[in-house]
This record gives sequence, C-alpha cells and structure tokens, in this order.
Amino acid sequence: MSSPPMLLRLGRRAAPSLIGRCRSAGTDALFGVRPAVLRRFIVDTSYSAHFMDFKGSSIPSSMKKLVVTKLSQDFREAVSVRTVAVPTPGDAELLVRNRFVGINASDINYSAGRYDPSVKPPFDAGFEGIGEVVGLGLSASSRYTVGDVVAYFGSGGAFAEYTVVPAKESVPVPSVKPEFLTLLVSGTTAYIAMKRLGNLAKGETVLVTAAAGGTGQFAVQFAKQAGCHVIGTCSSDEKAGFLKSIGCDRPINYSTEDLAKTLRKEYPQGIDVVYESVGGSVLELAVNSLANKGRLIVIGFISGYKTAAGITPFNGGMLPVKLLQKSASMRGFFLPHFIEDYKEALRSMMQMFAKGELVCEVDCGDMAQEGRFVGLESVFRAVDYMYAGRNLGKVVVDVAPPTVGDSKL
Repeated sequence: MSSPPMLLRLGRRAAPSLIGRCRSAGTDALFGVRPAVLRRFIVDTSYSAHFMDFKGSSIPSSMKKLVVTKLSQDFREAVSVRTVAVPTPGDAELLVRNRFVGINASDINYSAGRYDPSVKPPFDAGFEGIGEVVGLGLSASSRYTVGDVVAYFGSGGAFAEYTVVPAKESVPVPSVKPEFLTLLVSGTTAYIAMKRLGNLAKGETVLVTAAAGGTGQFAVQFAKQAGCHVIGTCSSDEKAGFLKSIGCDRPINYSTEDLAKTLRKEYPQGIDVVYESVGGSVLELAVNSLANKGRLIVIGFISGYKTAAGITPFNGGMLPVKLLQKSASMRGFFLPHFIEDYKEALRSMMQMFAKGELVCEVDCGDMAQEGRFVGLESVFRAVDYMYAGRNLGKVVVDVAPPTVGDSKL
C-alpha cells in the first residue's frame, strides 16, 4: 500500500472515529454479520481491570517485537528485534495474539521519521494486524470477549507477536483470514478515492499504476464495476494475467512494453482518470496523458520512499499550463481526511467479499526465493520483497502459524 498509514499526528486523534462501533448484543454492528468464532471462558479473573486467557492461549511471559531504534529509510538499518514482556491491556483495550501482519510501502516512511518528526526512537513498528483476542480490559469486555477475532490498524506496534489495541480501533471479523487486512487501508483508499475524487462515469478510460499491488488491485476492480475501460501497469506477464482475471482490459507490462508509446498509440484521446502511486517519471507521464477534463489522483509515490529525500524529483514547471489546457485536475488523497466515508466503504467491501464479488489478493511470499514469510523476523524479507516489485497483491507475514487442533485459525 502506498497510501500513507492512518495514524500520523492527525490520525492519532482521528482513528477511534474511523472504526466506530464494534459488536452489540453479539452482532457485528459494523458489517451486519455474526462472526463464527469459538468463545472460551475467561479462566483468570484475578485482576479487577482486565481479563487474561492464560490457559486457553498459552500466553508466554515474553514476546518478540520490531522496534525502530534509528531513523533511516533503510528498514533493516532502522529496525531491530527486541524481546520484551507481553503487555497487559488497559481498561478499554484488547490484547491481540497476532496471526498475520500487513506490509505497507509506508513502513519505510515511518521508520525514517517522515510522518511525525517529534517522535524519536525507540518506537514500535507496523500498522496492520489480525488475530485473536487473548486478553481485554473491563470496559472492552462489554463489546468483546476472549476468543474473538479482530483486525486492526494504528500508529505502530503491529509488528509483534502480541499487540495491545484500543477496542474502538478494532474491527471484528468472521475468521483469521489475511484477506481482511487488504481492506483496512489499501481497499478503503481505492474505494473512497475512486468514488470521491475519480467521479467515475460509464465508458471512461481509467489508468491504474502499480495495478497488481495492494491498493492497485482494488482500484482496477472498482473502476471496472463502474463500467470503465481499465488500463493497468505491471512488471511481469504473471501480473498481467492476474490483472486480466480481475477485469483489467489492457494490462501493460512495462518491462516488455514502452508505456508512453503504448498510451499514445492506443489511447490518443487521453486518459479520463489516473490512480497513481509510483511518482517520478510515471507521474509526469500520467499528467501528459490526461484527456480533456481528466482527473489525476495521487495516492503515493513509492519510487522515492527509499531515497534520502523520500520523493522522486518531479518536473512540474509546466503543470499549471498542462492542467489549464485540458481543464484537467490533479488531487492528492490521504485517507484520514475522508474519515466520514470510512465506515460505508469498509462495510460495502466486506459485503462484496462475502458475496464473492471482490478479489482480495494476498502475497505471503510462497514464491519468494527463501520461501513463505513466516515468523516475525521475516518482516524484513517481506519489506525487501515488496520494494523489489515482486509482490502480486498485498504483502502479508504469517507471524504465528496455527498449532494442531486450533480450529479458528
């Protein structure tokens, strides 16, 4: 996901209202479905403020987590593995045993200190996770119980074997599937950006860059659902085949085709909407390819995140003229600024996924050279894998594979 993560200085205040209600009277009030989870009795109620399922979940006394110890755009240089005590949830918090965590392009921006310069190392890394509630505070127990499954994203701390999460920032889900992680930020970014900024109309031409990635896959599907002709850029024939399978009309493998020449030859009237996440020369090409009244949505610029500046140079000197000549527009999209649309977007996507109307592709590294991303330490490989452009779908790490007899995972 190249859209910045939710919780920066603004996001820290906004996050509770992003997720909203959890469960009421045993029913998932956000999605209107009843998660099929196996609930366990709380076996330790010796504390007045929290409940911990030590026996049922085999909670250890210590755990591993990833901590940013040095500000650097080099994730391996910035982040270290630490062994710490398993935290205890507060009154309105959940202790989640992580099963899967999501990898985002912005993990590097966060470890480089670009989001909030006032935050100094050490601080926890990782934004998204999904797992089982194994402990909770007294207030949180009015909405959740031990054994529930939740997905979450926040201001850091997901890259850990156990994470304390505010109950209000948690999303109850039917089961521990990594596909749910694709919806929290990557999916909602595409859904809201296309709806609010794209103003898609049937018959229009839409270009999605990095189309086979975490958020690009959703932009392709939502544009196709709107009746548009969809073009998607990618880096391999395998990815081109995937894009066709989710409705992309014209995948362009830029490793074998010249993107600029292809667009000029096949789309001489220009592109109506561009969903852009790469930056640099690709962004310049997108501007030059706009049709009259075209709309360009910038949701990131991943090509520059690993540089010291954090952004690839963009030659925008003639940008006002180019936009004016075509009555075109160029707008940025940052998810926290659209919190009023979040619940509806997430609810709609959950329903589409449940009905089989939405593909949520995840990449757990099964085809990576060193194999599947299993265990917390494999987060480093997963970040490298994503930035090498090898992923197809959203990159996800399997933090804790299920044990024998664990029916929920």
